[in-house]
Amino acid sequence: MSTPEERRAFGKRVAGLRKQRGVTQDELAASIGRTASWLSQVERGVQPVNRLDVLRLLAEGLGVSVQALRSDAPLDTTGTEDGEPNDLDQARLLLSGHPVPSLLLGGHPTGVPTDLPELRLSVEHIWELTHESRFADLSTALASLVPRIERAVRTAPSEEQPELWLLLSRSYQALSAAFVRQDEADAAWVAADRAIWTAEQSGEPLQVLASVFRLAQAFVRLRRLDQAEHTATTAVAALNDSVQQSGPEALSLLGSLHLALATVHGRAGDRAAALDALDQARRVAQRIGTDRNDFGTEFGPTNVEIQAVSLAVELGDAGEAIETGRRIDPTHLSVERRARLLMDIGRAYAQRRQGGEALAHLLQAEAIAPELIRTHAAARAAIRELVLVAGQAAPPELIALAERADARP
Repeated sequence: MSTPEERRAFGKRVAGLRKQRGVTQDELAASIGRTASWLSQVERGVQPVNRLDVLRLLAEGLGVSVQALRSDAPLDTTGTEDGEPNDLDQARLLLSGHPVPSLLLGGHPTGVPTDLPELRLSVEHIWELTHESRFADLSTALASLVPRIERAVRTAPSEEQPELWLLLSRSYQALSAAFVRQDEADAAWVAADRAIWTAEQSGEPLQVLASVFRLAQAFVRLRRLDQAEHTATTAVAALNDSVQQSGPEALSLLGSLHLALATVHGRAGDRAAALDALDQARRVAQRIGTDRNDFGTEFGPTNVEIQAVSLAVELGDAGEAIETGRRIDPTHLSVERRARLLMDIGRAYAQRRQGGEALAHLLQAEAIAPELIRTHAAARAAIRELVLVAGQAAPPELIALAERADARP
């Protein structure tokens, strides 16, 4: 689309397909992680869409094939653009096929003792990498660890197997969480499903529900909001039946699931339901009374407020997001949570067209969690919007950030 006429024809096609679906520019833009102003420029033929990954995203949001938008687009639209590697490509291979097919054919001894203390430490390290958003290191570590546990749980003495199933589930939970943050939602779904099954083998019902929480997050990223709502709601109902007699671990899961529902309703544009779910999470956090990290959720009063900032941005309440964010002290939380707060405050400033403040917060987030900012769809959308708004006056720091995040318009 190099000529103005081609851009206008493409924009007219996008607008027509959008109207056929009966959605507004705001709704379509939100569903694909872009801004309404970007979509408006596309439909008016001002903003070209030349990159295959952006074209694919727009086609998915419209519910059509890439070729329906651009007849000259390549038929093979799978994989990373230009074959560039993803930080979790190695980890994706873990989900391909049976984890240890050689064991299916027999001939391997059973009852072999396992170094459980070493495996416990390795799984804890996996979660540290996840919370620090060190996805490349995480992928390398998991590529070695998961096959070891998959093999061990099938050959170890029966008394060791429940804990090995648990360690395996926790590894898949961490993998699902990482895939969600890198917007690899299809892989997150598979990892969460494996986490659910292995947790059930361990005999730990709360670990099953922790894995269900990861599944709900994957559905949100897939924009399968009805599935996300169903998944989280059924888990909340189960926990509500028993949580009065349960400890803080169950409460952490209940609160985290309410936060997942707040995100679902926020993405769907249901303000009342989103704020109600957030209020439910706040009540649970008050019952716990302190910040915890059960099942890697980091649930507690501080994380609820961080999610409140994210929800306010989602609902377009930029001023509220900024004011809430200023009151939060996240220094005791993980790198990922601190970076997420800075990123969302930056997005809020971007919504208010305060480019300097937005850039400052996004750069701070990048400084502590570069992989998160460079791969998170919402962060990249905010960076693109800042570049578009600044135009020729865009500062060098913003252009450099957009280059690093592959977020040039």
